[in-house]
Amino acid sequence: MRTMRLIRTPSRLYRLLALAEMVTWTLLLLGMLLKYALQVTEVGVRIGGSLHGFVFLSYVVVTVLVAVDQRWSLGRLAMGLGSALVPYLTVPFERWAHRKGMLGDSWRLREDAPRSFPEKVVALALRRPLLAGLIAIVVVAVVFSVLLQLGPPTEWFA
Repeated sequence: MRTMRLIRTPSRLYRLLALAEMVTWTLLLLGMLLKYALQVTEVGVRIGGSLHGFVFLSYVVVTVLVAVDQRWSLGRLAMGLGSALVPYLTVPFERWAHRKGMLGDSWRLREDAPRSFPEKVVALALRRPLLAGLIAIVVVAVVFSVLLQLGPPTEWFA
């Protein structure tokens, strides 16, 4: 039950994913240090990169979910998504968003009537969280698998 309390509010869920993004950046950077600077092993990049990729995609999903629910502007949504591209920026962005009141202490669309298609999708997800969570995990896993098949991002355009 403790896990469900962590994701009960947009603020808590967003903080959890921002921290996870930071931790997985650290794992990836340590793996890169072991592989490229110390030339010890590439296992760290494989493990850290995989964990980071999965958490990155999850952070993107949660950022969009919170942005729609809390009615962020497109600029703020872009800032939230962009914070995942720079190592360790998700936590400062989350803290800034929290101070600005962008995260909320409750899910607005659990109660309020949705006004747009994105709000209808988010409202449905919030009203059926187990099903939505399962679908989100499957979608992230499928995207993650496709990206693994494509190889490292540095090789996509080579």
